[in-house]
Amino acid sequence: MTSPTPSSEPAYADRTYRSGAGLVSGALLLLLLVWLGVDAVVRGSGWTPWLALAVMLTAIPLIVAFTLRPAVFADAQRIRIRNPFRMIVLPWSDVAAVRAKYSTEIHTHSGTKYQLWAVPVSLRERKRAARTAGRKAHDDPHGRTSVHADVRDTQARMASADQTVADLRELAEHATAGPEKATPTITASVRWAYEVIAPAAVGAVLLVVLLAIR
Repeated sequence: MTSPTPSSEPAYADRTYRSGAGLVSGALLLLLLVWLGVDAVVRGSGWTPWLALAVMLTAIPLIVAFTLRPAVFADAQRIRIRNPFRMIVLPWSDVAAVRAKYSTEIHTHSGTKYQLWAVPVSLRERKRAARTAGRKAHDDPHGRTSVHADVRDTQARMASADQTVADLRELAEHATAGPEKATPTITASVRWAYEVIAPAAVGAVLLVVLLAIR
């Protein structure tokens, strides 16, 4: 009995991309806001506790939306972009380009552009990576290192946003390459994050009313 021939195509596991700096800053902001808000509710008098509750109801969803919520989920068939107020699902067949200049963006064949909040572009990190690459080229002008070492070194020198863009482009090219690829059953969709928008809107209205009547 012969064993099955392994597939020559590479396997792509689901990938998740998030901003580490955003997660840390969001957690710190939430801790600070809750600490100050609870202190105002417990020790405040008059309208202060109500104002503190309104501020927390408004600010907590916004902090979560812009720091903890953004993420990008990619697999062999589609990319899911979770931005502060929207969830965008795109099959790779709809993706025309993935670019990172001053922000990371997905461009579709229909001309629509979506920003990837979870993959911020750091110009400082990009310049640092370019300086490292320049020093490497100066130290080894004739390319005496092995091909595999050069690939690993190049990836290590890339800015994190540029590395993410390279990964997403690789997934997109693999998903759409070759005439044998099946037509995906996934359709593009955009869903508003009402679980974030609703409490922030209620808190903002409550805050305006309290400021008006105090």
